[in-house]
Amino acid sequence: MVVYEIRDTKYEIRTVFTGLIEKICSVKAIRKNGGWCLLTIDLGKLADDSKIGDSIAVNGVCLTIVKLLGNLADFDISGETLTGSNFGKLSAGAKVNIESAVRLGERLGGHVVQGHIDGTAKIQKIEKQNQFANIKFSADKNLLAQMVIKGSVAIDGVSLTIANIDKDSFSIAVIPETLKSTTLGEMKIGNCVNIEIDIIVKTIKKQIEIILPQKKNLTIEKLKELGF
Repeated sequence: MVVYEIRDTKYEIRTVFTGLIEKICSVKAIRKNGGWCLLTIDLGKLADDSKIGDSIAVNGVCLTIVKLLGNLADFDISGETLTGSNFGKLSAGAKVNIESAVRLGERLGGHVVQGHIDGTAKIQKIEKQNQFANIKFSADKNLLAQMVIKGSVAIDGVSLTIANIDKDSFSIAVIPETLKSTTLGEMKIGNCVNIEIDIIVKTIKKQIEIILPQKKNLTIEKLKELGF
C-alpha cells in the first residue's frame, strides 16, 4: 500500500490489478503444513522485476512474495484462502495465471481487480466457435445475485464480460487472444475457477440494500426518488 499526502489530506492507494494476465506460470511445489501451505511458482522473466514483499495475483488471488530464489517465488497461503479458492486443488505442474500489481501512473486496461476472491464456480459447458469459445459456469446464487449482464467479472484473475445469467449459471464469450494467453484455453468441463465480482457492482448493491427498506420491491420510481 502506498500512502501520500496532498495539502494535509492523506490518500491511500491500495494494491489493485487489472485482470490482464502477464504470463502463464507453473506451480513448482505446494507444501501443506496444518491449516496453511507454502506455494512455489516459477515466475520466469517476471522474477527480474519482482522482490520480496511484492503483491502478485495468482489465479486472481492477491499473494505476497515471501522468498525469491532466482525465478522461484514462495507465497504463504492461509487456510481461509485454501478453502475459499481453487488453491486446494493445485498440484506441482499446474498452470496458473499471473499478474503483477498495477503501478501508479499505469493505464488500467481491464477493470479494477482487488485479488479478493468472492467464491468459486465450475465449468458446466464449453462451446467452441472457430477460435472463439463460449463458456458456461455453474455458480452459487449469492455470486449470481451480484452479477449483471455486460458487467465485469474476474475468472482466475482474467477480466471478462458477462454475456448471460440465469438462475444457477452465467456465461462468458472468450476471444482467441485470451484463450491463448491465459489458462482458459486449457480449461475442461468440471474445472473449478476463482471468481471475483466487480467491486463497483458490489458497492452499489450494498448501498441500495442499506438505503431501501427491507422486504420492499425496488422500482423505477423508488430509484428516481433516491437520485438514480
